[in-house]
Amino acid sequence: MASLDAAQDVRRIRDRLASRRLGVTTALLVVLALTFALAMYLGDFPVAPADIVRSLLSPFTREVNKGVDFIVLNVRLPRATLAVLTGMAFGLSGIIFQTILRNPLASPDIIGIAHGASAAAVVCIILLGLSGFAVSVGSLAGAILTALVIYALAWRGTVTAYRVVLIGIGMAAMLSAVVSYLFTRARLFEVQQAMAWLVGSLNAASAADILPLAIALAILLPPTILLVRGLDALQLGDDTAKALGARLEIVRLGLILVGVGYTAFATAAVGPVTFVAFVAGPIARSLLAGSGKGFLQAALVGALVMLGSDLVAQHALPEIQMPVGVVTGLFGALFLLWLLVVSNRAGRVN
Repeated sequence: MASLDAAQDVRRIRDRLASRRLGVTTALLVVLALTFALAMYLGDFPVAPADIVRSLLSPFTREVNKGVDFIVLNVRLPRATLAVLTGMAFGLSGIIFQTILRNPLASPDIIGIAHGASAAAVVCIILLGLSGFAVSVGSLAGAILTALVIYALAWRGTVTAYRVVLIGIGMAAMLSAVVSYLFTRARLFEVQQAMAWLVGSLNAASAADILPLAIALAILLPPTILLVRGLDALQLGDDTAKALGARLEIVRLGLILVGVGYTAFATAAVGPVTFVAFVAGPIARSLLAGSGKGFLQAALVGALVMLGSDLVAQHALPEIQMPVGVVTGLFGALFLLWLLVVSNRAGRVN
């Protein structure tokens, strides 16, 4: 009888957790859809909602309204879509690193990977005189190379979170110094061009930016889903995971590689937009309250933060469009302060 009651209690707890997970996911999808609709509606050129829908359906209905179609299909839709895709990529990247390193501060824009992309982009712009797609390719290579260097330096038979975070922070400081030095040697035009890229912006978003990122997400998502299944053992600690027969290093290295991939491709598309990767995971897990790992929800939160921040950047100040990185930086800095205060009160600062 007692075992039957225990089984019923376990079932009730599972149902409650599943209900919360479903409710949180549904709520995030609804809010994201509403924010996307708002992004399609707001702008200097007023377009009625019915005309927006008509324009979105025009590839199928063959109805043509050149003015509205240009605003909707060539300006607002690429920008909002790119915000969602890059936000999802940053969110997934952040929660992957925070989970495998078991540290809420271990997002790629804190431990130096985004700094590697930034430094490589500045080298491309100032030293090599490159621009456009070549800068994106350079930033992609810089992020991957930085991650490999951090992993190699942290390796002592195995990789521990403590060493990765410390080496990553040191690497971030060193790469920031490299960027600052290059600025002292550059001409004013080159510094302006590099700064516009470093802040992170969706102002020049176009349909051509979406396809490479969408393909990268489609390639990276299946291995992410497979590798996440091995995280349960990883969360028990290295010794316990090994005792249970978990293939610890394969799971950890695989997740680091896909996490770097998300960061690198998103940074190549819009620049190193700060703090989206940092805040997405903690917000998602706070909403879930222990009812899931939070990877899907972190991707949705990342998309929502990116899209919402871009709306604020476009419309908060009249006649001024800020880069989205300015808004995420302000929001992320406030969130970081709140996280440190809460951690201090709980005695959880490492």
